[in-house]
Amino acid sequence: MHRRLSLLLAIGAVVLGFSHSSSGADSDRHVILISVDGLAHYYFEDPKAEMPTIRRLAAEGARAKHMTTSLPTVTWPNHTTLVTGVHAGKHGVIGNDFFDRKEQKVVAYIPDPVFNKDEIVKTPTIYDVVHDAGMSTAGICWPASRGAKSWDWTIPDVFDQATFEQYSTPSLLAECREAGIPFEKQNEWCKAGTAGKPMRDWLYANLACHIIRKHKPKLMCLHYMSVDGLQHGYGSKTPEAYWAINDSDNRIRQVVEAVEDAGLKDKTTFVVTADHGFITYKKRIQPNVLLKKEGLIKAALGNKVTERRVWCHAQGVAYIYILDQANRDALLKDLTPKLAALEGIEEVIEEKDFAKYGLETAAKDPRMPDLILSPKDGYVIGGDVGGDELVVAADAPKGAHGYSPANPLMDASFVISGAGIKKGVIIDKMANIDVAPTMAKLLGVEIKGADGRVLTEVLK
Repeated sequence: MHRRLSLLLAIGAVVLGFSHSSSGADSDRHVILISVDGLAHYYFEDPKAEMPTIRRLAAEGARAKHMTTSLPTVTWPNHTTLVTGVHAGKHGVIGNDFFDRKEQKVVAYIPDPVFNKDEIVKTPTIYDVVHDAGMSTAGICWPASRGAKSWDWTIPDVFDQATFEQYSTPSLLAECREAGIPFEKQNEWCKAGTAGKPMRDWLYANLACHIIRKHKPKLMCLHYMSVDGLQHGYGSKTPEAYWAINDSDNRIRQVVEAVEDAGLKDKTTFVVTADHGFITYKKRIQPNVLLKKEGLIKAALGNKVTERRVWCHAQGVAYIYILDQANRDALLKDLTPKLAALEGIEEVIEEKDFAKYGLETAAKDPRMPDLILSPKDGYVIGGDVGGDELVVAADAPKGAHGYSPANPLMDASFVISGAGIKKGVIIDKMANIDVAPTMAKLLGVEIKGADGRVLTEVLK
């Protein structure tokens, strides 16, 4: 009987082993995806941007001169595109927030205050398919992934400390306490706004390094945010922006060193990328003021809206919602040329062109607008109703994104280096939908339904 049992166990092991290998999963490969939020493509050639670690990884591997991003070019949709290989119309995260037509209020996605990942992300992610293939995963502050069942170790991108701890891996928090990693400070640093983002990046880097050294996950997704924060506050290509880039490079160096300490250098592929680029603006366009002048918005006491038939929700671009659906076609016909004529508007995207940007129409997804406006460089869209001026000067130059991906300043950085990657390859142009399929190929899995391509030119 013992012999028969041993034989059956041996056969079972062979069958299981064959089943696992037939999936193509590469159990010896590790991939670390690092997003430096807001690291525009143009910084790579900028000598003022001190990023020796990123440039060394590029020299030892491959990079893209331009990586086009998804509309709207904001954080939550584009981080979701990086891990799904599809644009917002498919994965479902259509913005950092959206305007609810029925309730006539803004519903937030950023920073995951309301929804779990499975409630808003409608297509498979790289961490889902990697986890399903039996490999381990870690997510550090990755947008739109709160409560994801496919993370083995995670902390969410949320502000509230109780929610942060609720959706963090309990054993990871216990390990942090023992290791002296001060996760209890994250809410304090969140409340500090821009000034707290470098400390948050330091915290997330230390968490990532701890996980790498102790657990050696097959896939890690890590999000740094200070480059984005300081550009919003001071503009792109400013001393503050350059400082943040150098600080983020130091945080990446920490992770590279942790991989070496864990003995994984020859097995690890690094992907360093971003969610969007940046522009500096000096003027704010006020579409809602125009709508108020047209009698389509009524307001009291300045910005207090009492009635609206049409509404502009600012999302980097302007999302124009026709709330008076009985007169939708007539209102669009009348308003589209007037809105297009506003100073600072560069591109008008009508509903018939939404699909070109990977977006659904309002008929299929009521969260979507009826018209989209994208501003020129130097301008930003505002949502204010008060006053009479259609364009106002900003208090000081500041940074923004969210614009049409047709604007090359919205292009992001992309570097891939390490195990399985050729040296010295430079891609002229790629898309952010290519990142997830390429990582999947490296790990021997497939993201079904992904629209991007595998970057075969960088693979050995």
